[in-house]
Amino acid sequence: MAHLLISAAHKSSGKTTITLGLCAALKRRGHEVQSFKKGPDYIDPMWLSAASGRPCHNLDFHTMGDDEILATFAHYQADINLIEGNMGLFDSIDVEGSNSNATMAALVKAPVVLVVDVKGMTRSAVPLIMGYQHFDPNIRIAGVILNNVAGSRHETRLRAVIDHYINIPILGVIHRDPKLVIDERHLGLIPSNEAQVVAAKLDYIADVIERQVDIDQVIAQARQAEMPAFHEYSAIKTTNEQRIRIGIARDAAFSFYYPGDLDRLQEAGAELVEIDCLRDSTLPAIDGLFIGGGFPETQVEALAANESLRTQIRDAIEAGLPTYAECGGLMYLTRSIRWGDQVHPMVGIIPADTVMYEKPMGRGYVQLTETGDNPWPRDAHAPQAQFNAHEFHYSTLENIDPGLKFAYRMQRGTGIDGRHDGIIYKNLVANYVHLRDVSAYHWTQRFVEFVHQCRHKQSHAPLELVSNK
Repeated sequence: MAHLLISAAHKSSGKTTITLGLCAALKRRGHEVQSFKKGPDYIDPMWLSAASGRPCHNLDFHTMGDDEILATFAHYQADINLIEGNMGLFDSIDVEGSNSNATMAALVKAPVVLVVDVKGMTRSAVPLIMGYQHFDPNIRIAGVILNNVAGSRHETRLRAVIDHYINIPILGVIHRDPKLVIDERHLGLIPSNEAQVVAAKLDYIADVIERQVDIDQVIAQARQAEMPAFHEYSAIKTTNEQRIRIGIARDAAFSFYYPGDLDRLQEAGAELVEIDCLRDSTLPAIDGLFIGGGFPETQVEALAANESLRTQIRDAIEAGLPTYAECGGLMYLTRSIRWGDQVHPMVGIIPADTVMYEKPMGRGYVQLTETGDNPWPRDAHAPQAQFNAHEFHYSTLENIDPGLKFAYRMQRGTGIDGRHDGIIYKNLVANYVHLRDVSAYHWTQRFVEFVHQCRHKQSHAPLELVSNK
């Protein structure tokens, strides 16, 4: 199996752009490319999915055990697998480097392509590369891609000093080009209204990579990868013969979904029905609803203007529609979103108001324990689940009804109020934290079972609403 891990000497070295270009360039040559992203991230994977033409999957030490990482890596296979790292090659939350890119490379036996930002450097690049080569004997750096090169003269000098001192392939030299930069805010607008812009950007990046990277050598290095000791991927086996329909909000406001979680929902017996909260005026016939994260604040006027759908969602949840919402979805279900001096009405089923800030209000890895009030079914004899997840939000909830129940206690992280997350209202659970279906917490299977239970209790066909207008 051909595979590589693309990492960098430090954050913001250009590895995301280079990985995107490699995915797109390899796809142009007719290769099936499967991309992976190390860590809990939605935005880079959306770009990687667009570049490769296949959903990108996350490999994350915080939420997954080694066996689960290996099983996921083995399950989603293609001609070439590319893993994009996060941060620098050896960066970690601990001194041992237990969750570093290097540790991931060693686990899946991936040769490493090291991206080095050489702005302002010539001979100084040599000890930097040598240090990365020899720091960890458990990995092999297959080659370097030099990024942010000033021009042909700079490239000549870099090649000369590296060839003189180090036995390492130079797989590519990327000249400085402002057009390669991807605006951070723009990243999250992939799902719908920016598709043509994204395609044009990826085409440009692929053109540059094809000119300035030795693609044949990259393929050769990937094919030298050893085979890791794979573990079997365990698909969810549902006992419910009757399939259910779960609505998924998919638009420019709500786009943060792990492809693996969507796969798991379908394995558990759910048919996924996409809903555009900006344009759809009515809810389709559904048994449950999932509103993921995203950037509702950037689409707040359109969300507020779609009063028909907001009303239908509120009435459906009030009537008992099983619903799960994360972060942006939570914000959408509150009474309003305030950003600066602008306030826009939202669904209004959660008795609280969302207020946006300029800096993150909750960010990073979290650890949660179930309170016992979570309505999703579980083994009555099992202890309350404790599991890891992550959060990243620039908003908080204010004017919260003090009588609310919560599904989770925060052992680490911010959540709703620093102590709790997972607001419960009737058959709704809504939290700031992003869950991921992993062996420690199979939330998708529990949610699907909950939808089945609610449907059985109601003893009627899927909920179908008509517009009030």
